[in-house]
Amino acid sequence: MKKVLSFAVVLILFVTCVNAQKKTEDKSKRPSPPATVTQKIPSGATIIIDYSQPSIKGRTIGKDLEPMEGKVWRTGANEATVFETDKDVTIDGQKLPAGKYGLFTIFNGKNVTVIFNKTWDQWGAFTYKESDDQLRITTQYQEINTPFEKMTFTISPEGEVNLFWGNRKVTFEVK
Repeated sequence: MKKVLSFAVVLILFVTCVNAQKKTEDKSKRPSPPATVTQKIPSGATIIIDYSQPSIKGRTIGKDLEPMEGKVWRTGANEATVFETDKDVTIDGQKLPAGKYGLFTIFNGKNVTVIFNKTWDQWGAFTYKESDDQLRITTQYQEINTPFEKMTFTISPEGEVNLFWGNRKVTFEVK
């Protein structure tokens, strides 16, 4: 009985230490480190995009590296990218209520479906459910001359959101 009790105590301590270590993980040491961009736009809403920045590292987007044609992508690495607004906004003219959203994309040729999913706290796109989509918009990516090694989001003071990844630029308007 003492051996069983001792084993249980050791197991509990081990699990507690592992969980504590996970909570204090230094995400900046990841191969795809975290990044955040924040901007207050003219409507008074503050937009925050919290994401992880994958790097190309000599790989080919769409072949060795996401996004893959026709498949849902977390639009970054690690945890799903989070798009947050503290006020109701419109995205390319469509209403999006204030809140946090998982930001996903689907690339089909030059067309890009940008998805704002109600389940924002998830790892990658593994548990993504289309039924949780709050909003979908469709835009097209543009090819740019100077490629971005690291995936990067920007938000202009006017509310233009840009996603730069390799030689692609995806844009949508937040008002």
